[in-house]
This record gives sequence, structure tokens and C-alpha cells, in this order.
Amino acid sequence: MEAERAWAVGDFRAGAITFDTARREAAGRQRPWHQALITERAARFHLAHGLEQTGRDLLAQARQYYAAWGATAKVAQLDWAYPASRLGALTTSEPGVDRRADDLRFSSTVTTGTLDLLGILAASQALSSETDIERLRTRVVDVLSAMTDATNVHVLLWDEDRHDWLLPTPNHTTDTATAGGPQERDLPTSAVRYIQRTAEILIVDDATRDDRFARDPYIAGLDACSLPAMPILGRGALRAVLLLENRLMRAAFATERLDAVRLIAAQLAVSLDNAQLYSDLTASRARIAVAADQARRRIERDLHDGAQQRLVTLVMHARIARAAVPPGPGELGEQLEALEAEAATALDELRDFARGIHPSVLAVGGLRPALKGLARRSSVPVELAVLVDRRLPEPVEIAAYYVVSEALTNVAKHAGASTVHVEVEIVDGGGADSGVLQVRVRDDGRGGADFAGGSGLVGLKDRVEGLGGPLGVQSAPGAGTAVLAEFSLQRVGVSPS
Repeated sequence: MEAERAWAVGDFRAGAITFDTARREAAGRQRPWHQALITERAARFHLAHGLEQTGRDLLAQARQYYAAWGATAKVAQLDWAYPASRLGALTTSEPGVDRRADDLRFSSTVTTGTLDLLGILAASQALSSETDIERLRTRVVDVLSAMTDATNVHVLLWDEDRHDWLLPTPNHTTDTATAGGPQERDLPTSAVRYIQRTAEILIVDDATRDDRFARDPYIAGLDACSLPAMPILGRGALRAVLLLENRLMRAAFATERLDAVRLIAAQLAVSLDNAQLYSDLTASRARIAVAADQARRRIERDLHDGAQQRLVTLVMHARIARAAVPPGPGELGEQLEALEAEAATALDELRDFARGIHPSVLAVGGLRPALKGLARRSSVPVELAVLVDRRLPEPVEIAAYYVVSEALTNVAKHAGASTVHVEVEIVDGGGADSGVLQVRVRDDGRGGADFAGGSGLVGLKDRVEGLGGPLGVQSAPGAGTAVLAEFSLQRVGVSPS
């Protein structure tokens, strides 16, 4: 800006110095687009002041920078306006520039097409590994920003429930993109509606000069805006829209770059489908776990209100009948005493059974008293630390309870341990509904536990992963066993109802 200002006021010395400084700083950033634009402006500055040779040398450098970036339309424009520029070479030495790196960058053995293929391969590998839709969206933005030098990249996802497009907000959530309000100023809605109507690629060299965008609030006030937009189709339906923009110049996206973007868009369609299937599978597993917990709760309630109450009544009647028998030895008294003892034993066993199906204390008091009950009943001494001072989503509390319960059962049956450490805490929790619940169970036993050993770890893994969290087990022989389960409180969206 200082160089352009000096040029405008006719200060040749200041303009030459500031253009030189700008070119040196751009070279240090190793971004061909910045180098190309600044070098072209410096060339035009020198040509305007009659410095023919210097100007043409700078034009030749600018042309090569544009070619390296893939802006073939700009290269063609320079070739038409300045035919001699195509014959130039990088002959001057610039401070701060690694000439060997420049030679490699502009060498015919490593062409722009080769660089694009390498970039596309790396991008495809990165996208194919993502199973989370929001992380996938962020990865696409990063990849295309680096590959095309776009000043902005938008990835809009279609939401079937809201029947609208979703756009990320600054707090990493999503909001409707075209339902009115301030979101309309966050992206070119005219392009989105065109894609939605036609499902065809839209390439606009300058949206500020296109009548189709005359009333678009996003475009209003811009000096220039190159705008390619591409539909992302999945299973015959429009799943997403990919929008790129460059506000620095018109026709900024060369054909080769757009071909690369098309390939990335094709990979994005597959990756979106995979991420959606993974999300649906995770949600399905969570619903199955919740349904199983509800069934356990019903069974526990039915046992408590039915069979358990009948046994209590039976014990009381046996006790009353035994008390009515005259004291002294007699077969009837002994039989009634045995009946009372058997009924009391059956009642205790039924209570233990019902408690294992679904702990009522968990529903009433929450995680802390429920885990204290587990620790008291454990045959191995337990050191318990529950650093949770609030109620958590019910699926998380139930899953955390069963992680500890199953781990303590495994320790008692298989570990030969002398003590168990149980730690439950929320980490990275800034708000009431944020953070990650960590459940750690460590023992000093013989170790050697694994998922294939039939120790119940597979069921725990399914339950934890059904809520979007990992379950890790470290159990080297002779070094004890450590179980770590994590639950993202923000991602749990399954309601028990």
C-alpha cells in the first residue's frame, strides 16, 4: 500500500524503495501468489517511469510466479499485453531469496500439474481418514485454502431435519445459512441458491460485475470477488456446497486449479457419506445402549415391586407363624425356621440381582453414591476419588457406572490385586454441559487383560464407543491393568425418553 501511495503521488524514490521492500518480504513467505502480484505491480511501476529493461525483467519474473501458482489466465493476459515477458528469466538476485529453491520451483521437471497431483493425493488421504463431519469440514477448508490461495473457503452441509444449509459459526457450532438474519452476510447466498436450483458448477470471474449478484449482501461493497461454487452430490442428492472466493483479483482461479478442486470435491462426497454413515452407526449404538438401560430399569422396578415384595411378605408370614408355635423342640418349628431362613436368603440374592441389573441409587443420587456402593461391596479394597459435583447426562452416568462395575468384577475374578484405584473427573470443562468425563480404574494385579479374553471388555468398549468416546486398556503382564474411558459431555445427545 505504501508503494502504491508513493506511485500515486509521483514519489519515484519512495515507490522504488517500498516496492523493493515488499518484494523482499513476499519472497520470505514462499507464496507464489503474493510474489506474483507484488512483482507485477513493481514491473508496471518501472515501466511507467521509463525503465524499460528493469520493467520487462520484473514482468518475466511475475509471469513465472503466476505460472508456478497455476494462474494460467493471468499468464495468458501478460503474454498478450507484453509478449517479451515470456522470454524473460529470473536473472536478478534478491535479498532473502534462496535461488536454489526458486530454480527447483520453476524447474520443468517439477511442473504445476505434478504439484497438484501430489497435493490432491495428500488431500484425499487426509479427507478419507476423517469420520467426524465437523472435523472433515475443517480439513477441507484448510486443504483448499492452501492449494488454491483462496481468501475464503465455505463448506455448507445440507441438514434434512432443518431443511436448510448449515454454516459453521465462530464457536464451532452450526447455524442455518439462508434462513435470513446476519448469516446471509456470511456467504454469497445467491451462489448457494443457484447450486441448489441447478446442481451445476458455477464459476464467476468477478461477482461484483455479475448481475446475478447485484442484490447479494455478501458481494455488496467488494472491489472484486472471483467465485467458483461446486455441488457435492451423494447418492443422487445434493449433500453439500463448496464455495471458494478470492477478493484480491478477478479470474483468480486457473483451470488447472479448478480441476484439482473438482477432484477434491469428488473425494469430499465420498468422505461425507462415510462420515454420515459413521455418525449414524454411533447414534444407533447409543440408542441401543439407552434402550437396554431402560429395559434393565423396568426389570429392576418390576422385581422390586413384584417378586421382591412377595418374598418380604413371605419372610414376615414365616416369622409370624414360627412365633405362634409353642416353644420347645418340634418338627413344625424347625421347618418354619428353615423356611424363614430360605426366604431371607432368596430375598438377599434377589436384591443383589436387581442391583446388578440397574442400580436404583444411580437414578436417585447420581454417580458419586452409586460408585461408593460399588466400592463398599468390592472384595478388593478400593481407593475411590469422584471429582464430579453435578449430575451428568443419564447415558454417561450409566456407562461410567458399568465401566467401574465391570472393571472391579474383573479385578476380583482375574487380577489377584491387593488394591484398586478408581478416579472419576471432568477435564476441559468450561461450562455446565461441556468437558470430558474421564473414568480411570487401575489395579496392581498380574495384568494380561485383553479384549479377546472374554472379560467383558468388549461389551464395555461397545457401550463407551456408542457414546462417542474411546476405551483404552493397558495391561502388560505383571504390571497390573489400567482402564481409561472418556465421554464427551458436549457430544452426548441421546435422551433416555
